Amino acid sequence: MECPFCAERVKDEALACKHCSRDLRVVRPVVLEVEDIVQELDALRRELDHVTATLYRKRYPARYFAIHSIAYILIPAALLVVAHIVLTIVFPNLSALYLRLASVLIPLPFGLAINAIQKVQLRGAVVVGLLTAILSVMCMLIVTGINDRVPILPQSWFDWREVLEYVLSIALAFVTGNIIGILIFQVLPSQMAQGGKPNPAAYKIARMLGQHVGEEQLRRRARIIQDLMRTAGPIAGILATAVGSIYAGLKGILGT
Repeated sequence: MECPFCAERVKDEALACKHCSRDLRVVRPVVLEVEDIVQELDALRRELDHVTATLYRKRYPARYFAIHSIAYILIPAALLVVAHIVLTIVFPNLSALYLRLASVLIPLPFGLAINAIQKVQLRGAVVVGLLTAILSVMCMLIVTGINDRVPILPQSWFDWREVLEYVLSIALAFVTGNIIGILIFQVLPSQMAQGGKPNPAAYKIARMLGQHVGEEQLRRRARIIQDLMRTAGPIAGILATAVGSIYAGLKGILGT
């Protein structure tokens, strides 16, 4: 918690501030209660944002889906196709590695933006990411077919597998951006506003790790466990989707 006298950060269990030496025994319950209220208000704000976005979608469905289609499907798909044209037709001698890297980096900020601006969560990001990937890859196949005068659709299972891996790479990059948005705009603010009372699940795990400790030590241990639980999921999701996107994008090039 933050000392109300000198504004320095001290442990929630502290009885006196180590910076200004003021007694915190009287004010500590009030400070912790205020932190709990701030956390609840932050959760209510996020819920209000979600409800507002839902109401807007239901009230203006055509406008909502038009904005989403243009901003988060058509624009990233167009950028991906432009990158494809530049890196394969304008500069045909460049390594295909540059195109695959561009296909990972371009969708990522759009996945983050759709969470930050439109409050679209993971499930919606998966759908939008797949639509973006399918549209962009289909346009790339059309461009390649016209330019090289070859069939637009793949003619073998190997070619189909490469196309599917490319689609998966773009979609996972979009989802990675969305999870980063969840971590930045939801998990981290919640952690910073966290009050002094860990949830029951964290208390239960803390007791399993050692029951013969004092209440203050148990609460400190439960707080650490709760912080790890709240951040581990999004971080693991970012790593998993990022690795999957890069692997799917570079698999054909690296021959693995």
